[in-house]
Amino acid sequence: MPPFFVYGTLTDSGQVDRLLDDWSFGPDARVDGLHRAAGRYPTLAPGGSVSGRLLETDDVATLDAYEGVDSGLYVRVELPRVDGGSAFVYVGDATRLNADAEWPGEGDLRTRVERYLSENDVVIEERDSGEDGRTTTV
Repeated sequence: MPPFFVYGTLTDSGQVDRLLDDWSFGPDARVDGLHRAAGRYPTLAPGGSVSGRLLETDDVATLDAYEGVDSGLYVRVELPRVDGGSAFVYVGDATRLNADAEWPGEGDLRTRVERYLSENDVVIEERDSGEDGRTTTV
């Protein structure tokens, strides 16, 4: 199963521990082609880049429930990774989250996000913190 690219509350190990029984953090990562938009909870929006990390777990149902996928608060989509793999990422409904973000096009959130992703070069790149503390591309 692909890991999850996390960029908000799920980057905090204490929060993840309260939520999941079996998990681990993979490397730091960056998504090029999306940026973090602040709101009631963070979400992603077209353009820019956002730093986060990869979260490894098989407990998709718990993460979907936490992110409010069934209620449409967030959608889970899959993004390609530079290394040839992929990772899931959650994108929130900017209107419901009071976030400054807009996905172009018509249709529901999933349709607009997936269309944007298919038409733009949005990828996840793993990052590694060097000994000097600077982040470098792996």
